[in-house]
Amino acid sequence: MDLSKERLLTLLELLQVRRRLSGEEIAQRLEVTPRTVRRYILGLQEMGIPVEAERGRAGGYRMRPGFKLPPLMFTNEEALVLVLGLLAVERLGLVTSDLAAEGALAKLDRVLPDTLRDRLGAAQETLQLGLAHPEHDHGHADGETVLALSTAARDGVRLLIRYRSAQGEETERRVDPYGIAFLSGHWYVAAWDHLRNDLRTFRLDRVLGIQPTREGFDRPEGFDLWEQIHRSMASVPYRWRAEVRLELPLDEARRLVSPSVGTLEPRDGAVLLRIGADDLEWIVRRLAGLGVAFTVLAPAELRDAVLREAARLAGCARA
Repeated sequence: MDLSKERLLTLLELLQVRRRLSGEEIAQRLEVTPRTVRRYILGLQEMGIPVEAERGRAGGYRMRPGFKLPPLMFTNEEALVLVLGLLAVERLGLVTSDLAAEGALAKLDRVLPDTLRDRLGAAQETLQLGLAHPEHDHGHADGETVLALSTAARDGVRLLIRYRSAQGEETERRVDPYGIAFLSGHWYVAAWDHLRNDLRTFRLDRVLGIQPTREGFDRPEGFDLWEQIHRSMASVPYRWRAEVRLELPLDEARRLVSPSVGTLEPRDGAVLLRIGADDLEWIVRRLAGLGVAFTVLAPAELRDAVLREAARLAGCARA
């Protein structure tokens, strides 16, 4: 679809959702001249779309009251965005079955032009979305839970939630949700926890119930959601906690090691990595994947696991 057609569709959407738009507002949004705006309006009127011009200082353009545009008028890029979003739903863990996504794709398929339908069908068959590490388990988050927490975070509404910890303990928390993020196969909400009187991060698949209260809150100015999520992930009380010396500069280490994986600090011309996991072999694979020289400082079990892996790989090379 050429640019002028895309702008026409955008103009139709603007007129549909806004009560009135001046020619200057339209020109700014579409990045065209006022003369081009008048040409677009005339074109819409010639197609039978009732766009009315109002004169005077407060004048502008509006759609005739009561007129509704035909649904689902998408550009190629808009349709692709929708398909990608639907394909990502299952990978993001927002639904526990494929029925919702398949139903939405089927409805979209019925109203698209043949050419666009064929191209999007090819995208559905060939695209793969790597939204989570394959070695991580995927925690499903109910779509209604995501919407409820997002709304409360935006509106500053304190919530009462029931939460089940990793150890299976269920508690009732009064929380101020600051933001929601998806990381490594799970959805998380960062919130001020009034039970612990501290900033905490909760996994959404462990949230058992949500109840809004009549209390409000103000999110701290300058709050960094990603920083909080990463810091929380790095401090999880894993079974194994390790310290490893990486022989490389700090800036390069930061490019290789995500803040959610471990913490980094300069140490005598190298970098000290503190990393944790429930599976010792997972740490070994992460270290091997860095592709840099390293020394295991602790624990001894990790040194033994690294030596075993090195011996295994040496044996494979000789074979």
